[in-house]
Amino acid sequence: MPSVLDNSQLIRSARRHRLADLLHRSAERFPNKIAVVYKALRQTFEQLNEAVNRTANAFAARGIRQGDHVALFSHNNYGFVVTRFALARLGAVTVPINFMLNASEVSYILGNADVCGVVAEDALSGIADAAILEAGIAVKLKGAIREAANELPRDWEYVQDWMQHPDATAPDVDIDDDAPVQMVYTSGTESRPKGAVLSARCLYAQYASVIIDGEMSSDDVEVHALPLFHCAQLDCFLTPDLYLGATSILLPGPDAGQLLRTIQAEKVTKLFCPPTVWIALLRHPAFDSTDLSTLKKGYYGASIMPVEIIKEISLRIPGLRLFNFYGQTEMSPVATILKPEDQLRKLGSAGRAAINVETRVVDDNDMPVPVGTVGEIVHRSPHATLGYWKNPEKTAEAFRNGWFHSGDLGVMDDEGYLSVVDRKKDMIKTGGENVASREVEEILFSHPAVSEVAVIGVPHPRWIEIVVAVVVSRRGHALSCEDLQHFCKERMAGYKVPKRVEIVEALPKNASGKIMKRELRDQFSERSQATSK
Repeated sequence: MPSVLDNSQLIRSARRHRLADLLHRSAERFPNKIAVVYKALRQTFEQLNEAVNRTANAFAARGIRQGDHVALFSHNNYGFVVTRFALARLGAVTVPINFMLNASEVSYILGNADVCGVVAEDALSGIADAAILEAGIAVKLKGAIREAANELPRDWEYVQDWMQHPDATAPDVDIDDDAPVQMVYTSGTESRPKGAVLSARCLYAQYASVIIDGEMSSDDVEVHALPLFHCAQLDCFLTPDLYLGATSILLPGPDAGQLLRTIQAEKVTKLFCPPTVWIALLRHPAFDSTDLSTLKKGYYGASIMPVEIIKEISLRIPGLRLFNFYGQTEMSPVATILKPEDQLRKLGSAGRAAINVETRVVDDNDMPVPVGTVGEIVHRSPHATLGYWKNPEKTAEAFRNGWFHSGDLGVMDDEGYLSVVDRKKDMIKTGGENVASREVEEILFSHPAVSEVAVIGVPHPRWIEIVVAVVVSRRGHALSCEDLQHFCKERMAGYKVPKRVEIVEALPKNASGKIMKRELRDQFSERSQATSK
């Protein structure tokens, strides 16, 4: 009688759980249900699955094989979704790239990721070509997602033509569940981005966590307005929706007016936004006249939600079940979740570890700290990245002692709820004292005239660093630096009060809505140096 090992290949095939299998299975369960809405397109799960098969076979005909790295450089659109799953069906590795990057920044990622193919939105093909040239790489394939009807160079082909490939059968590729399938580059708000390598096993474990703890279901209708190149929208929301058989509406970006119109017109039940976009929705003149009665579940993440905004959302969208997803790219990306019943009870908390995650707060020797003590947040979970691409030193540092080190500072309470104090790099050291930028931001957010704020540390010859608040005022409100400093002095210790307040029209943000503190530090550090001269 043959042993189990003799049958290992057959058994592995029968037990497979590849990334693209989730779409195939949803197509079998819900063949005629609407999977994706994009502009005038309303496509069923069966139609989407067929388009993915045809595109995968077109990729294969052009030389893309299992393990190849292919860049995906595009705004949110139907072609993005098809490309991502077509590559997964072949066992190729998708490398999503931020569409806001310039050619040199894209070039770095293309070279670092060792890509052999590029799929780009047609309007971005020029940047992609310049990046390919600068990186000095040879690519097997250049595919353009037709959106702007731009004329393409001869060596580009339209992805929409690949969707018409004559072979609609699913490619039969033996892919290990823990083989790399996606490489997501960290946002680079502090330094050069690193490629976090993820497998289907990483992603499926994370999908289970967000589906269970995020109360997701096949009845959901969700609008996806934040960039799909970012793991939050792609892997916390779009892919779980396709996994469950829910309906996904794609928007090219998070315009507040378009979001409100879409929620009302499509009877959207579920929405994810970073705090900056929730604030934009609340401030939009059409907010109060928009029918939001179908919106039952709201999610936030990417950065810390100001306590005052949580309170405002609960008052202005009654009945909305609000969730906080905290994590990072390397955790696929969710690690902890704060549920609706705890939003006001545990104001400012990031919640408890998700169902497939262990979370601790540790000291500099990686020993757990007592309840109420600040330390670094670490995780142990199958969500965690397989490591940083071509960066064993950073991988070893991040995974020291068998836990993934987040680089965030936090504190755990006696019920196991985590509060994120700050990024280690955002902690301000002024006059020998530590100041958490978040604490100062929360105070400033409680001022009725403040719309947005970022607190940073700027080098200073006497204090080493000084606390600087960069503030955007609410429409129709006047603000003065002296007023805000006085407001802070009444509410916090003197050393925490911003020594400078800068009032600006807008804060710099990346495409996922995260405030780019590095840019603010560079800008206002230069201003300080110029002033001191």
